[in-house]
Amino acid sequence: MTSYWFTGAELPSRLPLTGEIAVDTVVIGAGIAGLTTALLLAEQGREVAVLEARRVGAVTTGASSAKITMLQGTRAQAIANRHGIRVLARYVDANRAGFDWLLDFCDAHEIPTQRVPAITYAQDAAEVAAVRAEYEATRAAGLPTQFVDDLEVPFPALGGVRLREQAQVDPVAVLAALAAEVEAHGVPIFESTRARHLRRHGDRVVIGTDQGDVSAARAIVATGSPIFDRRGLAARLIAQRSYLAAFETTGPVPEEMFLSAGTPTRSLRWAPGETGPVLLAGGSGHEVGRAGSAAVHVAELINWTGRWFPDARPLARWSAQDYHPIGELPYVGPVQPGAQNVQCATGFAKWGMTNGVAAALVLAGRIGGTAPEWAEVYETWRTGAVRTLLAGAKANAVVARHLSTGWLGAFGPGDGFPPREGEGRVERHGLHPVARCTVDGVSESVSAVCTHLRGIVNWNDAEKTWDCPLHGSRFAPDGTVLEGPATAPLPRRED
Repeated sequence: MTSYWFTGAELPSRLPLTGEIAVDTVVIGAGIAGLTTALLLAEQGREVAVLEARRVGAVTTGASSAKITMLQGTRAQAIANRHGIRVLARYVDANRAGFDWLLDFCDAHEIPTQRVPAITYAQDAAEVAAVRAEYEATRAAGLPTQFVDDLEVPFPALGGVRLREQAQVDPVAVLAALAAEVEAHGVPIFESTRARHLRRHGDRVVIGTDQGDVSAARAIVATGSPIFDRRGLAARLIAQRSYLAAFETTGPVPEEMFLSAGTPTRSLRWAPGETGPVLLAGGSGHEVGRAGSAAVHVAELINWTGRWFPDARPLARWSAQDYHPIGELPYVGPVQPGAQNVQCATGFAKWGMTNGVAAALVLAGRIGGTAPEWAEVYETWRTGAVRTLLAGAKANAVVARHLSTGWLGAFGPGDGFPPREGEGRVERHGLHPVARCTVDGVSESVSAVCTHLRGIVNWNDAEKTWDCPLHGSRFAPDGTVLEGPATAPLPRRED
């Protein structure tokens, strides 16, 4: 499942770290938040290095729908209900700053963008109230939204809220330009260099990798879910998986960006293609590792698109992982309370194109001593309201349930035969749960115990991966870490 954005993209490979280095700031993660932070710090004259476990943009940003907008589904009403209109207005200010910075960067580097309206729409009568609530919340926060009763689209839509002059972009083109600009400022980007552990040495931090150590005055963790975090922020994030597909079509393609107000989520936009607009459809999401069959969710999205766009021909399909903060606002700041030399940026709730840049502006501003006035809404350890505490308790109760049921369910003996092609299962070998699968004719047996917090992984039949239902760590069939808070692979086991 390769992202459409990487089809034909020319991204140079970068060498891994070799040996030990010392810098002022090490940034872990080469997505939009990490690269923008590295660039802003380099512009301050700081010595920076970037570590990327895979390749630039390999995880969330490179798989994004790349909508650049301050109209974000039903996020405004969720934030207003939890924190009030004043906080929502500051959140809008933050996203406006991210919006402006990113579009200015694209203009300066001749990256094509399309300025189109964004629409949150009602799929049925039950969603109309949410659309009206979003209209009222966004207007109260200062956005010039409009309520529209009629939408000329082929799929069911009973009105929506529209925000004009938003934007869409190719996220890989943005990342390629960011990476080149970062390197032009003398900042090395080390790919295939996974940060495995962190230790403190005096007033510095040392990041251990398989290729060598990086000593720094501070570390910025921009890895989706913060690695090195065992029970703090990871427990305040809900890992979500969603699916996207690109379609070639001879029929008309909606000219605006659409997102449904309810579930199953339907997200639509277009992208320039060689022979005309390419339709991008997304949605059908679920919490990571908690779907009975991920393939059913993918099929649901493909079938929905085929129903309303009957001449659409699939070009690519892929998936993305995002993290929803239980308190509704992103977490940008210390991973642990009071420890200012290890900071993170996470919890963008699928809106990283603006929030990721805003997070970088916050991190660089705080380090440079001039944080934006709206930075208060991006706090990792803000004083929590009772409702946020209750949401956290509920989320962690679900984690505890998956932890216990995973271990109980894992203790079933196998039949001695490897799974059929494309299938995976967890079985008992002695007292240890073992994850067995067969992909492309190769059978693998690895520990079924996630190396983050010992959850039992589940088989993802759409992507042929092992996914942990606790905090969203994901592993390849051979146990290699793909993403999430885990930093160590699943150990191999004998058949």
